Formats: sequence, C-alpha cells, structure tokens
Amino acid sequence: MTAVARPGADVLITGGGTAGHVYPALAIAEALVVRGHDRSRVLFVGARRGLERVLVPPSGFPMRLLPGRGLLRRMSWRNLVALGGLGIAFVEALGLVARLRPGVVVAVGGYGGVACGLAAAALGVPVVTVNVDAVPGAANRLVGRFAASSAVARPGSGLRHEVVTGVPVRDAALAVDRSPAGRGAARGALGIDAERSVVAFVGGSLGAARLNRAALGLRRILADRADLLVYHVSGARDLAALAAEVAAEPVGALEYRLVGFEERLPELFAAADLVVSRSGAMTVAELGAIGTPSVLVPLPGAPADHQRENARVLEQRGAAIVLDDADATADTLAALVSALLSDRRRLEEMERGARSGANRDAAASVAALIDDVAEAGRPRRNHRGAAA
Repeated sequence: MTAVARPGADVLITGGGTAGHVYPALAIAEALVVRGHDRSRVLFVGARRGLERVLVPPSGFPMRLLPGRGLLRRMSWRNLVALGGLGIAFVEALGLVARLRPGVVVAVGGYGGVACGLAAAALGVPVVTVNVDAVPGAANRLVGRFAASSAVARPGSGLRHEVVTGVPVRDAALAVDRSPAGRGAARGALGIDAERSVVAFVGGSLGAARLNRAALGLRRILADRADLLVYHVSGARDLAALAAEVAAEPVGALEYRLVGFEERLPELFAAADLVVSRSGAMTVAELGAIGTPSVLVPLPGAPADHQRENARVLEQRGAAIVLDDADATADTLAALVSALLSDRRRLEEMERGARSGANRDAAASVAALIDDVAEAGRPRRNHRGAAA
C-alpha cells in the first residue's frame, strides 16, 4: 500500500478492477496534473484484488487499497462474502474520506469504487461518476444516484446530470500513430519484423476463452503463412495452459507470439494491420484514437449488452466488423483475416473510419468538469453539449 505524501487530497479517484476502468482513471488523473493539481494530492482508492494495485503505482500517484470483490451475476455463497467485504470497505472508506476531505470524489466504475463513492455521498463530498461504456454498469448506477455530475461517453446514459465528454484515453495511446514512421517505431519497440502482416488477438485484461481458442485454431489453419505474425494477448488466467498447448504442437512458417498481458498495447495497436478483440469501452476508444482496423466480438452476457453497443461505435464508422461470439470460430476468423489482409484498400478505409470520430480531448473535458464540481461544491446541472 502506497502512503499519501501529505495530509489531505484535492481529488480522490476511486474504482477499477480491470484495465478498462483503471486506464481511463489514469488518463483523467494526468489531465488533472496538466490543469495544475499536485500529483501527490490526486489519490487513487481501489480494491486489493483489482488491477489498479499493479497499474497505478508506476504513475507516481498515491494509492490506498480497500478490501472487496465483485458480486457474481448468479446465486452464490461468494456473494455473501463479497457483501461482507463491501461493508468493511465502506467503514474504512468513511474514515479515509472524513480524514482527507477531498474537494471531490471521482468514481470511474468497477466494484473497487462502490465503498468510497457511497462514503463520499454519506459525508456530503461531491461525487462525479465517469461512465465509459455505452450502458452504465451496476457500480455506476448505484453510486451515480448521488452524483453531482456524470461524465459519460454518449448521451442517454440515464445517470444524474450527465455531461457528454467521450471516453478518456491515456497519453500512451494518444502518443502513437499509424503513419509509416509511427508504425515503424511501434514495430521496433515490440521487436516485430517490418515486412510481416500483423494480426493481434486481444481479449481484455481478464482474457477471453473464445478468442483464445480461435487464435490457436487460426495458428494451425494459417500455419504456412510466412508473411504473417499472430500476436496473441491471452490474459494471465489461461496463459500457462495455452503455452503448454502451443509447445506441444509446433507449426510451420507462421510466426506466433503468446503473452499474458501487454503493457504496450497502444504500440501493438499501432503496429498491427488488424486487431481481433472484445469490445470493452477502453479498447474501442483506443482503436479509434490510433486508427486501427478491427474485428470486434462483444462479450455475450455483458450487462445490458454494453459491449455490443460499444462495438457499434466503430462499426457505424466502417472501422470494424462485428461478429457474434458464437460465430468467432477459427475457420470463420481465418477466412475473414485472410480476406482483409489481401484487401489493403479496405483496411485503409477502415483506418480512416476509426479516426474519423475519435475524441482525443475527453480526459481534459472530464478534468475540467471535476474542477468545476469541486469549485461549486454543489450539483452541476446537465449542459450536454459542453464537451461532446
């Protein structure tokens, strides 16, 4: 646990669990620093089990971790344990918020932010919810009931006092580009042969079993493609089993690279000719900001089918092809990947479509909203067009 540099905090950012929640939070925090906040007074509060424990410390922001775990979407005794942990976290969060008295608490979604968001509301500290998905998750719907303002990716979220800001994208994604020089630099950083076509499979920080099986199948089907690299980001959960399977079945001329987690995902998006991925909000936003053509496979059973709604953003720009999970088989993807890689004009059109609606200023817009709420100390009413 990282200690706060000195008593008090200007802004307390809470939430996380997955990279899709942590990276937007870090983008907002960096935008607050640009606006003049001392890095030591922007405090992260997350969950001990969440990825924030790994992703936040390198940024230099102070952090506190609370107990807790997410609720399962089915009847299980584990939910009783989760509720008990939430109660303990809420008591700890009450003490933390009461002691530090931040000007505003920013809840970015995920189970890691529920306790602190509710504690802020109980103590009368203004709350700003940040919702990056097309449809708010359970944590944001709960904490959002008490929000002074809600920064949302698109209108119609249903959250209180929504302000459309777009999805905050981290500086690392804004810094890369797909110009010939930019792609060359990204490939050099990742050790990728400049002459090979690159298809990246990315299942999110937790991994995706469907995409993992499809990537292994595609590796076999396209084994003789000496011009192709399949860069497979599997998620840590299944990495050992996948690595054993790969080692037991060598393939031909195709180059295949398996990693559990890729910290340099923006460089991979810049380097790749095509990305096959789930459609979390952060992934969709970064694909758009960088301009990477994609095949998106929304997670089935996601709350309110929000991943499908996320994917439609790029689909409507002609930047992505959306497949149902059941259709994302190795045979289907091998045929689709081969067809797209042989049609450079189509890939260039998808690239232009991806960039056409990208909002590169979303983090700055959210940071400005946070400062406004903190200064006012009272709810900010909807002015939807402020930072669309």
